[in-house]
Amino acid sequence: MDCLSILAQAAGNGAAEASGNVINVNSLWTYINGLDYVEALTFISFGAVCLFYGWRVFKILVVITFGLLGLIIGMVLTSRLVGTDNQLVGGLIGMGLLASLSVPLMRWAVSVLGALAGAVLTGGVWYAVGLNESFMWAGALTGLVAGGMISFIVFRVAIILFTSLGGSTLAMSGILAILNRYPQTSETIWTLVSTRKWFLPIVLLVPTFVGIIAQHKFVKGSKEWDI
Repeated sequence: MDCLSILAQAAGNGAAEASGNVINVNSLWTYINGLDYVEALTFISFGAVCLFYGWRVFKILVVITFGLLGLIIGMVLTSRLVGTDNQLVGGLIGMGLLASLSVPLMRWAVSVLGALAGAVLTGGVWYAVGLNESFMWAGALTGLVAGGMISFIVFRVAIILFTSLGGSTLAMSGILAILNRYPQTSETIWTLVSTRKWFLPIVLLVPTFVGIIAQHKFVKGSKEWDI
């Protein structure tokens, strides 16, 4: 239930933060800091699988991703239209609906995720170089269009792109959560996160590109992989 509350709160805070900074570092760090050791290690393990072997399990990853997306959308819509009492029910309905639709529309779903991954990558670069956050949507939109076009042209690229980004996000969240629990590193990590805009994008993007390169090599060497 705590995870569901965090998902709903994260989605619901988007409009409230629109007038301030686009990236709320404090909220993001609160979620990462809330991971215990077991959760952090789970994130790292699952993230490593997605990062290097996401191309082998991409179908189930697509279903899980769209299920979580449906959960968030369903909880937010239910909260705004009906109230918080039926929030979980609305989330479960949304999760089942989007997860079910992603199976027959697998290629479209992968292309959507590839486009979103492109948006995150270019948005991260925009944020890292210190450009105006109010116009970060322009950088993200560029990546969205580019990622969408590439995903429709080369389906394999979309798979590698979104699984590498997802794996990097999970793995690095777990690593940061563990480092933050040690007094020797927690203060340094927080200083970098709160004062250096380039830190979080670099932490996310570097493993993503490593995963892209590794998965590309693995896919080329696989004779039985059917997309």
